[in-house]
Amino acid sequence: MKIIASYSNKGGVGKTASSVNLAYAFARGGRRTLLCDLDPQGASSFYFRVKPSKKLQDQAFFSDVKRFTSSIRASDYDRLDLLPANMSFRDFDIFLSRMRNSRSRLKKALKSVGSDYDIVILDCPPNISRLSESVFKCCDLILVPVIPTTLSERTLGQLYQFFDQHNYKKKKLLPYFSMVQKQKKLHRETINRLSRQYKNFLPNEIPFSSDIEKMGVYRAPVATFAPKRSGTKAYNTLFKAVDKRLNK
Repeated sequence: MKIIASYSNKGGVGKTASSVNLAYAFARGGRRTLLCDLDPQGASSFYFRVKPSKKLQDQAFFSDVKRFTSSIRASDYDRLDLLPANMSFRDFDIFLSRMRNSRSRLKKALKSVGSDYDIVILDCPPNISRLSESVFKCCDLILVPVIPTTLSERTLGQLYQFFDQHNYKKKKLLPYFSMVQKQKKLHRETINRLSRQYKNFLPNEIPFSSDIEKMGVYRAPVATFAPKRSGTKAYNTLFKAVDKRLNK
């Protein structure tokens, strides 16, 4: 089982759209895939038309294997399951602060379903917290969508600095550009600068696309309703790049 996080310490950068579309791509490619929605807003759950679990409340997520596994729901797509979020997830940091070995708790919870899945994708909330530190520790890869603007550039620098300060493995970080508008000079200049500064930037760019925005209308991955459009092609290219990194 490989664990991939879709993470950013900045909100509104497209991490949930990437989680949903990558999960669909892995499942369509033959992998048994679990998408864990860790964000209490439950956007991934919404896209896949899965209601929040009422059983998985409080610290049971980290300590009750039976509740964890029974809260997993099948999606409308073969080989793709979802662990939906609920509003109690907003208190994850409180629960983790009360637990011993808190940074290992997430990995322990995920290992309980390890034999059932080839790929686990974590759609993470946008902050640096005890939960995100658990994510940093347990994941094989951490995908970081970056809008090519000043604030996204700043938060990416903060993330790398945090990894340096806490001795996390920076090679896990795979930033890529999201919501790109190449007609904007700022976007072009930022892409060129960050690509030179951070050598592990994936060469894949997700465009700013009305088709991707329509995922909320169709409540489905973009490939299911716009298979030949630029958004689908971009996520397919991202999927291939991530899959290649997993197999290194």
